[in-house]
Amino acid sequence: FYKYRENYDTSTDNQFEIETVREEIKEALLNNDKSLAITKIKELLDKERNTPLNIAITGESGSGKSTFVNAFRGMDNREEGAALTGVVETTSEVTPYPHPNYPKVTLWDLPGIGTTKFPADKYLELVGFEKFDFFIIVSADRFRENDVKLAQEIQRMEKKFYFVRSKIDNDLRAERRKRNFSEEETLRKMRENCIQGLRDLGVESPQVFLVSSFELHLYDFSLLHETLDRDLPEHKRHFFLPTVPKCSSSSDC
Repeated sequence: FYKYRENYDTSTDNQFEIETVREEIKEALLNNDKSLAITKIKELLDKERNTPLNIAITGESGSGKSTFVNAFRGMDNREEGAALTGVVETTSEVTPYPHPNYPKVTLWDLPGIGTTKFPADKYLELVGFEKFDFFIIVSADRFRENDVKLAQEIQRMEKKFYFVRSKIDNDLRAERRKRNFSEEETLRKMRENCIQGLRDLGVESPQVFLVSSFELHLYDFSLLHETLDRDLPEHKRHFFLPTVPKCSSSSDC
């Protein structure tokens, strides 16, 4: 737990320094000291450029967390530096993956919640939750009690979290074999089923995004991106937008 503390302290100190500089800019403008205001504005921009953004990707074992981490970074699972993926749990430690083009942005591939090494009741403490700006909770089918417990604890810590229903392409492939298949209707039912399941487990107004890590141009990935950008603190938005893959077709991803 403590080996991750340094990242958190650095991020918190940086945020405090940014707020301090903003106050100094206001004071300089009130005193009509344009020279000092310009100097402080330059200092603020420099500090904002060096502000880290830490994104936690979590969920139960086998939910597709690592593949989602790679997709978010614009990488193929087979590329050097990609997060390990497989049919069994491949993440046994809290593992940072810096964005290949934006080193201040780090996606953290977290071990599956509820494993022997990372039990649900100790999970956030063990992964060092303080340093993360927000959490993305991934599930390959339905969200379970451990996902909800995690979300409720994140909320208690006043952090943001989002539910991602992964592997949508697999589900649609299976549904297409049925008579009178409608992709729009199938997606609607899947989304409603996830939302209702989370409500039944005690989550109020859950935000659920249907995503295929192999087809980011489809389904809800763009909506997820817009939501994350909107919810981020102002001083972290400027480098979040360019980090997310822009896909208009499968060939772009």
